[in-house]
Amino acid sequence: MSLADNDAAQIPVVESIEQARATIRQWKMAGESIAFVPTMGNFHQGHLALVRAANQSGMRTVVSIFVNPMQFGKNEDLDTYPRSFDDDIASLSECQVDMLFAPAVSEIYPDGADGGAAVHVRGLSDIIEGESRPGFFIGVATVVNILFNIIQPDAAWFGEKDYQQLLVIRKMVRDLALPIEIHSVPTVREGDGLAMSSRNSYLDPNQRKLAVNIYRCLQHVVDSADDGMDYHYAVVHACQELNEVGFFTDYVVVRRQKDLEVPKKGDKSLIVLAAARLDDTRLIDNIPFELMLKDL
Repeated sequence: MSLADNDAAQIPVVESIEQARATIRQWKMAGESIAFVPTMGNFHQGHLALVRAANQSGMRTVVSIFVNPMQFGKNEDLDTYPRSFDDDIASLSECQVDMLFAPAVSEIYPDGADGGAAVHVRGLSDIIEGESRPGFFIGVATVVNILFNIIQPDAAWFGEKDYQQLLVIRKMVRDLALPIEIHSVPTVREGDGLAMSSRNSYLDPNQRKLAVNIYRCLQHVVDSADDGMDYHYAVVHACQELNEVGFFTDYVVVRRQKDLEVPKKGDKSLIVLAAARLDDTRLIDNIPFELMLKDL
């Protein structure tokens, strides 16, 4: 175990599975429980909201930083994904973190990201975001399962901005009978409504001004549904609006909150989800809402 260079933080940084397990074993033997926040680093206030929520559990808090190659497609941004380890350590200094687990790729995938076992949460992994990014959720489920096996948490925290990912993790935990409580934290937004994301750092000043339109268009879908308009028309209009301001829209869909299936008559708890690109930057967002009408 080594200490981060940031003396003020004094956060124990562990790079090996062996050392992580040894530390966790000591805590467990002492009767302590483990709260876990898995991340890919480049922290913003959304990440820190997860860590603070884990802190409030009263458990030992473990955070991981691992940019997972298995969830990036061939033409995606693995090589350029923002990495800011020293800044992340400084950000964590405002939270109570008992361990930062920061393994190398070879530690997590000794046979390479394409050479070992994989976890496929069937059905939920293959729709919407999974359809747009084939294999993405296999990479997510696999690495989270590996991290769960290393850290052995009693509870773990995920953000609702990645809503489909949250449901995939919950289903994996249920299907594999993992003794872990999965908690979620609402999306943290900038003052103008843009969902905080590590990929926002890719945006130039003009793109940053345009980026808020993704939230604005999703809010229009919610408002239209509340006003009694058929949300199908609102979705089409949202796609058109995004494309007109410079996005290339991947999808805007309304689904059921509980399972992301197409809503049926009588379903009230819905969510609108979107993914769209500004040049090479792909942004996702969602807004959950309750339909107040008798019929869809």
